[in-house]
Amino acid sequence: MSDDVGAAGEEQGQSLLSQISNEMVRAQKRFFGKGPTEAKSYLLDDLLIIVMRGGMTTAEKTMLEFGQQDQVRQFRQLFENEMTERLTDMIEGLTGRKVLTYQSQIMFEPNIVVEMFVFDAAADAGDRAATAEGQTGDSHIGEATDHNALDTPSASGQ
Repeated sequence: MSDDVGAAGEEQGQSLLSQISNEMVRAQKRFFGKGPTEAKSYLLDDLLIIVMRGGMTTAEKTMLEFGQQDQVRQFRQLFENEMTERLTDMIEGLTGRKVLTYQSQIMFEPNIVVEMFVFDAAADAGDRAATAEGQTGDSHIGEATDHNALDTPSASGQ
């Protein structure tokens, strides 16, 4: 593969990672009422991992003050279970790849939500290169904030 072809694939991967992050922030805001303040996507072999920071609702923060972490986690899990089809359809539309399964997990202090999608095949070289570049070079590759998620049109049309 020539350097030009490799660079083009990496740029396409960077764009895809940022688009995934933006769309996930947008979906969380649309369906949950409040979305993360930051998100970053990673494509590793047949896995897509999206790490989102911030975005807890006032009610969730209050429940945490009452010591009800399990209740917040249980509600979030119920919500994500109901959202599975919408989110997997969105990711399949963005990536052009089949999602086999999906899981979400919320963590507290710091507030982080991890979304994990498993595909039927490994990511292509450009997508993997963009993830690597986001770790070793430009740490902003694949990132989105709640501000730039508002600035870009939704690919899912929702």
